[in-house]
Amino acid sequence: MKTPGFPSKLVCLLLLMVGSASSQQITVQNDQSGHVVLSAADIAALPHTIVKVNGHDGTATYSGVPVATLLEKAGITFGESLRGKRLASCLLVEAADGYRVVIALPELDPGFTDKQILLADKPETHPLDDKDGPYRIVIPDEKRMARWVRQVKTLKIVDVQ
Repeated sequence: MKTPGFPSKLVCLLLLMVGSASSQQITVQNDQSGHVVLSAADIAALPHTIVKVNGHDGTATYSGVPVATLLEKAGITFGESLRGKRLASCLLVEAADGYRVVIALPELDPGFTDKQILLADKPETHPLDDKDGPYRIVIPDEKRMARWVRQVKTLKIVDVQ
């Protein structure tokens, strides 16, 4: 017995699966060394940190990977190499909806600050919802949450001229 529309339904299902898988990855771009794509499994395997933050709805807890750790996984170095001209580089965070923010590299380097900036994948114990996830930038202790980018897709290292 033939099912009407079966091939087209199968194609739609496969496209949804591929789209869902690609939305679970982050692209890290660096002008000097090209780009690296990190999958959900790559990100899940990195050491996670938990932070408590004060937000619009009160106190919340997020789990995620420090952005510096994620960038190092993609080949971007910190520490003693972050000096001179590299201090004029920044991280451009881009979201699925086109929203973009900038974070100076020294804000990410443990040699410069104790601030933890996370690529969060979980609030409390469950994954982020579709509105916020699969990944979100969380910057504890900022007075405004304007740089808390939702639906993060790309992290680009940009040299400011």
